[in-house]
Amino acid sequence: MTAVQTEAVRRHEGSIRRATLLTGLLVAGGTLLGFLRDLVMAHRFGASSGTDAFLVAWTIPETVSPLLIEDAMALLMVPIVTRLLREPDGVRPLVTTVLPRLVTALSAATIVLILAAPLVVGVLAPGLDDPGPAARCVRLTALTVLAFGIAGFMSATLRAHHHFGPPAAIYLAYNVGILAMIAALAAPLGITSAALGVACGGLLMIVVQAPAFVRCLRSGPGPAAPPGVSEGPDGVADRGTLTALTLAAAAPIVIYTLTRQSQVFIERFLGSGLAAGSISHLNYAQKVGQVPMVASLLLVTVTFPRLARASAGGDLDEMRRRLETDLVIVSAVVLWATACLTAFAPLIVELLFQHGRFTEADGSRTALVLRVYVLGVWGQAMMGVTARAFFAGSRPVWHPVRAMAAGLAVTAVAGSTLVALAGTTALAAANAAGITVAALLLLAAMRKYVAPVSLRAVGGDLGTLLTAAGLACLAGLAVTGTGLPAFPRLLAGLTVVTAVYAVALLLAAHGRTRATGPLSPLVRVNRIRHKEVP
Repeated sequence: MTAVQTEAVRRHEGSIRRATLLTGLLVAGGTLLGFLRDLVMAHRFGASSGTDAFLVAWTIPETVSPLLIEDAMALLMVPIVTRLLREPDGVRPLVTTVLPRLVTALSAATIVLILAAPLVVGVLAPGLDDPGPAARCVRLTALTVLAFGIAGFMSATLRAHHHFGPPAAIYLAYNVGILAMIAALAAPLGITSAALGVACGGLLMIVVQAPAFVRCLRSGPGPAAPPGVSEGPDGVADRGTLTALTLAAAAPIVIYTLTRQSQVFIERFLGSGLAAGSISHLNYAQKVGQVPMVASLLLVTVTFPRLARASAGGDLDEMRRRLETDLVIVSAVVLWATACLTAFAPLIVELLFQHGRFTEADGSRTALVLRVYVLGVWGQAMMGVTARAFFAGSRPVWHPVRAMAAGLAVTAVAGSTLVALAGTTALAAANAAGITVAALLLLAAMRKYVAPVSLRAVGGDLGTLLTAAGLACLAGLAVTGTGLPAFPRLLAGLTVVTAVYAVALLLAAHGRTRATGPLSPLVRVNRIRHKEVP
C-alpha cells in the first residue's frame, strides 16, 4: 500500500470514528428519552392491565421497527444502495421505483391492521380479561407500519451515503412525540395517550430525515470505496440483475427478522394468562437489559457499509478482521453491562421505576426478571453482529433463519413448559436460552460460510471476558450489602465493577501477551486493527 493509500485509509478510519461518535451521541439521546418515556409511563400508569393492553399494541411498532428500520431494511438496502452509488445516476432510479410501491403496500397493511384490531389482540394476547383498551391502542400504533417503512427506507439510503446523523436521530424524535402526547393527554385519555404518541413519533421519524434525504437524491454518486477495498471485478451489476437479487435477498431477511421478533410474541402470548401487570414487568426489565446491547452495536451499524463493500469485492481478509474486532468489542461491552445489571438489578429498578403508581412489589418482580433476562443479552448482541455478516452480501442466505428458528423452538418449549411453575421468570429464562442457542449456531456457521474467523481466538477472548465479568459481578454483589442509600450505593457499585473488570482484563493481557494461544481481548483488537494477526 502506497503512502497516499495509507493516508486515505487513515482518513477513512477517522471518518468512521467521527460517525461512531455522532451516532453514539444521538442514539444515546434517543435512549435516554426512551428511558424517560418508560419512567413517565411507570409513574403515570404503573404495571397494570392498562399498561399490559398498551404493550400488546406496542408489539406492532416493536415488530415493524426491526423489520422496516433496523434489521431487514438496513441489511437489505445498505448493500444495494452501496452498489448503486457507483453508477452515474446514483440511487434516484431505485427511489422513484421502489418507494411509491413500498408506500402503497404499507398503506394497505396499515388499513388491514386498523380494521382487524380486535382480531389482532385476540391472536397476540388471548388471555387478556378486557381486550377493548388493547384494540383501541392497536388502531393507533398500526400507523407506524407506514411511518416506519418510509423512515427505514430513508435511513438505509442515508447510511449508505455515510450520513449517519439523521438516521441516528429518529428514535430521539420518536420519543419526543410519545412524551409530548402523554404530557398533554394522559389525564383525559389515559393509556391511549401513549398509543397516540407512538403514531405521532412515527411521523417525526420521517420529518427529521427528510432534508438530508432530499439532498442525497439531488447529489451525484456516493463516496468512493476506501483504498484496499475492491468493488468486484465486474463493477456494479446491471439494474435488472440488481433488482432480482434484491427480491431474492429480501425473503430470508424478512423471515429472520420476524422469527427473531417472535420471541416477544411468545412472551406476551404466554404472559397474557398470568396476573395483571406481568407483561409490563417483562417489558420494563427488557428495556433496561437491552440498553447495553444497543450501545455496543453502534460500532456495527457504522461499519456495516464497509463490511458490505468488502463482501462485494470478495475481500475475505478484511471481512475477517472487521468481524473479529466487532465480536470482541461488542462482547466486552455487553459482558461488563451484564455484570452490572446482575449485581444491581434491584437498585436500578428502584431508582428508575419505583415511584408513582409503580409499587414496591412491581419493583421486586421486575428486578428478578431483569437478573434472568440479562443472561441472554450477549446472545442478542452476537446475533446482531453475525446476522449483519451474512446479509452483507447480495445473495440470499438462510443460515440466520435456521439458527433463529432453532432458538425460537427452545424459547417456545421452555416457556410453555415452565410458565405455570415460575411465571415471568420462566419466560425470561426461556428467552435467554433461546437467543443464546441461536447465537452459538450462527457463530459456527459464520466461520464456514462468511469469513475464516478464528473461533478459537475469539473463544479465548470470550473466556477471558466471562471470567472478568464474573469477578466484577461478585465484587458488585458485595457492595450491595453496604448500608449506603440507594443512589450512592449504585455509584459505588458501578465504580467497583468497572475497576475489577478493567483490572482483570489488564492482568489477562499482561499474562497472555507472550503466550502462543489466543491473545487477550485488548491486545488482540489492537493487533487486528493494525493487521498483525494472521
